Amino acid sequence: MRSIFFVISCAAAALTPLLPQKAAPPSHFSFPGWPETFEGRALMMLPLTQRERSFEAAYPGKIGRFSDGEREVVLRYVAEKTRKLHPSADCFKAIGYEIEPRPLWIAPNGMRWGSYKASRRGVVLWIYERIYDNAGNSWTDVSAWYWSALGGQTAGPWWAVTLAQSEPKELQVGRRQEQQRQRQEPGPL
Repeated sequence: MRSIFFVISCAAAALTPLLPQKAAPPSHFSFPGWPETFEGRALMMLPLTQRERSFEAAYPGKIGRFSDGEREVVLRYVAEKTRKLHPSADCFKAIGYEIEPRPLWIAPNGMRWGSYKASRRGVVLWIYERIYDNAGNSWTDVSAWYWSALGGQTAGPWWAVTLAQSEPKELQVGRRQEQQRQRQEPGPL
């Protein structure tokens, strides 16, 4: 009996992709515009790279690059659930960066961010990213967001935010203090 149920389940799973799907949503959407500030800092728009412009042409939303004076802020407005929203680490890898995963970062305001370090030819960037909807839901990785969207646990539109900055100041200060402490310690006898 169990083997019959298993065979039927496998057949259903195999045939599911062949079922007719809902028509694709219209390619137009209502974009609310870019925010003027992020985390209390004014945003200055930066031009998209050629690669970003090409990607945006087939993307179900909008992509914007900004600077807040200290960090680069990439905002992706996502109008519908899509596999075209991918982790920013994929983009960094594609242009030659080495990626080092970092622990989940919880900002002082309680927001959770996925994080990693991207390095290339002596340039080190600390990257933070999250996705959120207008209902207060948020995700620190694209896969979790996608499955929530696919399962109907969230409805768009969504915002995907990626922050790129040089080494955070608190780490720079801590590293400098450690270096000073090591210089003051007596060496081995």
